[in-house]
Amino acid sequence: MDGASTSTPARRPRFSRSSEPIPFRVTERDVLILLQLARYRFLRSTHIAELVGRSLDRTNDRLCRLFHAGYVDRPRAQLDYYPTTGSAPMVYALADLGAHLLRERRQTAAVGDAWSRKNREAGRPFIEHQLEIVDFQVSLERAVRQRGDIAVIHPAELVSEFPEQTRRMRDPLSMRVGVPHNGKTQEVGLVPDLVFGIRFSDGSRRCFMVEIDRGTMPITRADVAQTSFARKMKAYIAAHAAKKHESQFAWKTFRVLTVTTDPGRAQSMKDALRELSAARSIGPNLFLFALRNELRASSPIAYDWEDGTGRRTRLA
Repeated sequence: MDGASTSTPARRPRFSRSSEPIPFRVTERDVLILLQLARYRFLRSTHIAELVGRSLDRTNDRLCRLFHAGYVDRPRAQLDYYPTTGSAPMVYALADLGAHLLRERRQTAAVGDAWSRKNREAGRPFIEHQLEIVDFQVSLERAVRQRGDIAVIHPAELVSEFPEQTRRMRDPLSMRVGVPHNGKTQEVGLVPDLVFGIRFSDGSRRCFMVEIDRGTMPITRADVAQTSFARKMKAYIAAHAAKKHESQFAWKTFRVLTVTTDPGRAQSMKDALRELSAARSIGPNLFLFALRNELRASSPIAYDWEDGTGRRTRLA
């Protein structure tokens, strides 16, 4: 038997592009994939399949072609944790060529430059944090689709309704607030991991800011100049007291959703919150807490979030 007839083709490299890309034509569904990457920054192949409504096998085939043709990147930082079995979903990002295609087709005005360079510079902790944010977003989108009587208000739509002065800001979704500490005031910047709203069938809405806690930040520190989760909560309380949400966003109110790692850490956050909000009644009710593994088994909509007093509530 001729040995050449039984040999299998060499497998294409995972993290370097083939010198002979697979011939293909970019379709409108491929453009939709690029748009999702422009919107979310980093996505697993499983995220992409769900967002574009395709089977995982078909999505992986298109992603492979888009990668070897240079339209998308596979950030090399995932090599730090990509298992040798290859069973984990691949992480993708928009490449320069893909951004150029979106600009050519006038698909989005938000596509900037240097995507590939930024993908190369992104480290493992940053990518993992971004993927946890995406996990929350995709779960939220799925839950809302299943309900039908509510809709997600995405960040871009929220910003479009902000006062003109806020829309001109470099980051309209961020806030700067003075945090009192030992008789002095420390200015603190607040940049939520995610901001979204839920619109109800009667036209009303609720707005939320999300903090995805990976368990790496100290909960309390003696020095307010140093980052801690307690300082972040204190800044949110001060922002609410100063009615920043009204002057900057034109919101009536908002709540802060915190997704954390385990019951012990969640309890420590609530204990710190009780101390911070002792003089302000809004504190315990401003924050809602969820455990990551429990939330993944449910959804942000169906989950029973717990406020600082231990009361349970749902977002919708």
